[in-house]
Amino acid sequence: MKILGVIPARYGSSRFPGKPLANILGEPMIQRVYEQAKKCLLLDDLIVATDDERIAACIRSFNGNVMMTPETLDSGTERCNAVVKNFPGEAQFDVVINIQGDEPFIDPQQISQLAGCFLSEEVTIGTLVKKITQQDDLINPNVVKVVFDKNYKALYFSRHPIPYFRGNEPMDWLNGTNYYKHIGIYGYRTGILKSITQLPVSPLEKAESLEQLRWLENGYPIYVKETDYESIAIDTPGDLLKITNIS
Repeated sequence: MKILGVIPARYGSSRFPGKPLANILGEPMIQRVYEQAKKCLLLDDLIVATDDERIAACIRSFNGNVMMTPETLDSGTERCNAVVKNFPGEAQFDVVINIQGDEPFIDPQQISQLAGCFLSEEVTIGTLVKKITQQDDLINPNVVKVVFDKNYKALYFSRHPIPYFRGNEPMDWLNGTNYYKHIGIYGYRTGILKSITQLPVSPLEKAESLEQLRWLENGYPIYVKETDYESIAIDTPGDLLKITNIS
């Protein structure tokens, strides 16, 4: 099984323009993500997919692999598909891992855990989840929650706490049942990746602004694997200040 790691990196973030080039302890964020992902020995190749020459120049400066992709693409999933279609040479990959470009401290073991899901032929789309232990995470709409069945197939993703714990005050929900947050790294078999990028935006996706709901609404199962590794995403300049201890 050949696995390609793709790091989508867009310059024009509405909340944090130029985010991939933000300086984190002396290095651009995208370089830190790339170097961490490169440590995963299960990846046969790794490439950054960007729409901006400034990001591409940064990747080339440390001899990383980069591919320019159209500005018109709406998601990281679409950038992954563009890379597969235009990958140089004759390489054929079975699985693509979509690695978030705003997680500079991603642990290579997270990538390995997700890649391992595809040893089962049943898995066509996979992602990671982690048990929620903090009330702030439970009520934060930027922390996506997920529920799944006994076979670890996702039932639903939401920005709202799910399940609703009837008869208990929200402050007590974590004491009554398990809640899980979505770790936003995806794996797809290449044939499925092509299919899901051709789907139209769905009603649930519009409501929650979560592209994975489009796949569920169209009958594509998403398998989840629980991880103990934390995910620290940089969504805003304020998040950057927190992790660098700058006040």
